[in-house]
Amino acid sequence: MKDLRKFMLLIMVTAMVGLTSCSSDDDGGSGGSASPGTLTAKIDGATMTSVEIATFATLNSGTLQIQGNTGGTSSKAIVLTIIGYDGVGTYPLGGGANIFNVAAYQETNVDLNDPTNPEIIIWQAPYDDMQVGEINISEVTETNIKGTFSFSAKNSTDDSIKDVTEGSFNIDF
Repeated sequence: MKDLRKFMLLIMVTAMVGLTSCSSDDDGGSGGSASPGTLTAKIDGATMTSVEIATFATLNSGTLQIQGNTGGTSSKAIVLTIIGYDGVGTYPLGGGANIFNVAAYQETNVDLNDPTNPEIIIWQAPYDDMQVGEINISEVTETNIKGTFSFSAKNSTDDSIKDVTEGSFNIDF
């Protein structure tokens, strides 16, 4: 009987340690599936992956900016900005006081017959006082940052909405 109590106590302690060591979305979630040096996402269901040479992250005076661009004459880009960045965690896009965290999706089309006049269309988030997404920073080192994101963005010209889902990044500073 004494051995049974010790065994049950061992099981309870093991279970409690296991449950408290699991991560949650509040601590930045998983690192996502982006390859090193890239940012990837689905834009209204279509996959976009940035090229390494046009993907970067900068941190300056508490402002983190992450950008990825596909390059080419018909390019797509995502820019994520967190003002008041303080490390691993979840940063909402919109929702009252969180309007300082912003995201944008951009499509640029260059006509090679008139390359000085590109067509640029931008969708921005947040676009009202509702929370429209979030940026999750899951891992940060001195040289690299990883995380995930999703958001809905609105074009101010025609009020169209783009849904950016399954976003992830794995970028060197």
